Amino acid sequence: MKITFSKLSGAGNDFIVIDNMDLSLQLTPVQIGELCTRKTGIGADGLILVEPSTLYDFSMNYHNADGFQGSMCGNGGRCAAWFAFVIGIPAGADNTYRFEANGNRYDAWVTNAETVKLRMLAPEEFRNDLNVEGIVCHSVNTGSPHAIIYVSDLANVKVNETGHTIRHRTDIFPDGTNVNFIEITSQDSLSIRTFERGVENETLACGTGSVAAALMSYRLGKIRGTTVQVKVKSGDTLQVQFSENMNEIFLTGPAKIIYEGSVTIP
Repeated sequence: MKITFSKLSGAGNDFIVIDNMDLSLQLTPVQIGELCTRKTGIGADGLILVEPSTLYDFSMNYHNADGFQGSMCGNGGRCAAWFAFVIGIPAGADNTYRFEANGNRYDAWVTNAETVKLRMLAPEEFRNDLNVEGIVCHSVNTGSPHAIIYVSDLANVKVNETGHTIRHRTDIFPDGTNVNFIEITSQDSLSIRTFERGVENETLACGTGSVAAALMSYRLGKIRGTTVQVKVKSGDTLQVQFSENMNEIFLTGPAKIIYEGSVTIP
């Protein structure tokens, strides 16, 4: 079976994105995992099938790199909207898309060339001052669960080693968790490195993690503004804007097609 795909990057998060609006393609978790495996496959943090929706412009069917369906991916959502724009799925006024993911509605705006703004869900389950492996953590769910750890020397954090340990503490995080290491860089900016659940490695960016970091930092008084610049591992910057009550949240940043190709799988 020959599959045509696009490879997209959302601030460094990379995704295999496939037009499945005719629902002709069905992939198994094993096949998806093989496609996402670096060096022997295409290589990606996840795979997105852009599919039809009975309610909205399209549906984002997202799978983690391990092949299994994942929770919400913010950068994946932004890439899905840019891909929909490129392949000509009709958009609303001001290049606005309404799409569904995991049963939830999301709104996205293609604001200019290769930049997408995404409305996120309101956060849930704030928890503060958790002691995990002797490390003080905070946590919040921003569509995916995130642990937050504040550090003073982000460059030298052992992201994979520490992240792997905390990610699997299911006594504290029943479904596992993404693990974010945060360094506050000004009153309205921070830098972040993320160990992603489902990828089981550090990624170059994480959208829901960036939102979690901005909201938690504001809630704890570590930043003051409601517009936060988040520098991710790739060197790109994501912007997180939110209302004071955190009911309105937007994630804005780059989304672009890196290359297009085809692959044959059994």
